[in-house]
Amino acid sequence: MLGSPVNTDTVRPGLKQAVVGLLLAVAFAGAAPLLAADAGTQEAGTVVGLIDSGHFAEAETSISHSLASPGLPAGTKSALLFQRERMRRILIDFSVDADQAKARIRQQIPDLRDEEFARWDAAGLLEYQVIDGRKLYFNRAPSNLFRLSAEARARRQKQTPLVDGPMEAANAHHREVRDAALAQHATDAGSRRIRVTQSLTVDADAVPAGETVRAWIPYPRAIPGQQDGVRFIESLPAAHQIAPEPTLQRTVYLEKPASAGQPTKFSITYELTIHGQYHAIDPDKVVAAPLTAELAPFVAERSPHVVFTPALREFSRKVVGDEKNPYRIAQKLFAAVDDIPWAGAREYSTITNISDYALHAGHADCGQQTLLLIALLRLNGIPARWQSGMVYSDGDYDNLHDWGKVYLAPYGWVPMDVTTGQLDDPDPQIAGFYLGGLDAYRIAFNDDYSRDLVPAKRHFRSETVDLQRGEAEWSGGNLYFDQWDYEFEAKKLPLKSSAE
Repeated sequence: MLGSPVNTDTVRPGLKQAVVGLLLAVAFAGAAPLLAADAGTQEAGTVVGLIDSGHFAEAETSISHSLASPGLPAGTKSALLFQRERMRRILIDFSVDADQAKARIRQQIPDLRDEEFARWDAAGLLEYQVIDGRKLYFNRAPSNLFRLSAEARARRQKQTPLVDGPMEAANAHHREVRDAALAQHATDAGSRRIRVTQSLTVDADAVPAGETVRAWIPYPRAIPGQQDGVRFIESLPAAHQIAPEPTLQRTVYLEKPASAGQPTKFSITYELTIHGQYHAIDPDKVVAAPLTAELAPFVAERSPHVVFTPALREFSRKVVGDEKNPYRIAQKLFAAVDDIPWAGAREYSTITNISDYALHAGHADCGQQTLLLIALLRLNGIPARWQSGMVYSDGDYDNLHDWGKVYLAPYGWVPMDVTTGQLDDPDPQIAGFYLGGLDAYRIAFNDDYSRDLVPAKRHFRSETVDLQRGEAEWSGGNLYFDQWDYEFEAKKLPLKSSAE
């Protein structure tokens, strides 16, 4: 159970493959040769197991001993250095002791009783890790409690609503997209054109004065039927490099020297048109997808985060039962993953296998739910893939968001957003909108996860899976999220811009 100490000899079956995948795919997301599956892999795999079971001091001893070995292969060295960095990142996320957790909860439940805290803790509602004998809670565990427990929500002194995005409840836009798509006999409708400014600001003196700071800010590419009319307007600084259109995690690359006592700011501004999508799917017409060379990668495992573990197979068996129709299988799996409560997530780079984490944690955020659904669909021979980016609104709301696509023959690739999930609406087409439909209030930055940036990073990425906030580094190393911040602003424009 998540939050409990794990013996390295009793790691869940199937996770060994994920550990190797973590070393091959995560540790090198940015700048190092791949690690051969040799003794070095085994050495680093042992370290991963120690970290996942909370034995950080022992892991550090092992890392230091290995790094001192003569002739250590470059790939093994890079993998071990990433595991050292992963421990540092975990300790940033898990920084709250029990007294501090109680104090945060008492900001909303002033008369919190120790017995209540202990009961919620024992029920797994407060995520923690035991690290070298210290029980440390995830720094968002106190706020997550109120999403995971109706009892805790009811105990709040002030009953304020939880903040959700406007698309998480059925509204006129969903009907606009559905009605327009059906009337026009097209799959894209309800279009919006927006101007976006996104910035990345590195903290003052995070980098020595005069050193060059390198930054990557996400940038969309044209996707037929989903988004087009992408027009770059300006950047700060003016010199920039836009990654080629086929780049699956596309960015604008910028450089700027750091100045003493001053933050280093980068920004880009662009416009694009986004189309809502709706596919009226007839389950009786859906057949098994032909596993062509193009589709084959999307039914395969992709370690470390899409691995067909025994636990995943058992979960799928219980949910799918004897169903054979691909669409109805997708509906069942979508509903099962949708039932997992949303909660704020720890950084993805700290997790060995995200789909397995989502299956066992008792909660998950959008990317964790999406990777779990992708793994389950692929296990059942249904092609599935990743998308992610930013959601925006007509007001002040915006947020990072992850979703995906599923291939349903003869319809082809259709959207799926399991986190927004089933809507509460009496119209079944609106209730099931997000399995086959998509709103126009989101920008896709990424058509896959954990893909190379252009130009490549020289140091480890802060986000080894997703890419929405951006990335930054200097010659001395990566700049992690605690050393910079980002801002995102979207402004609605007339559907036809002056340039079109």
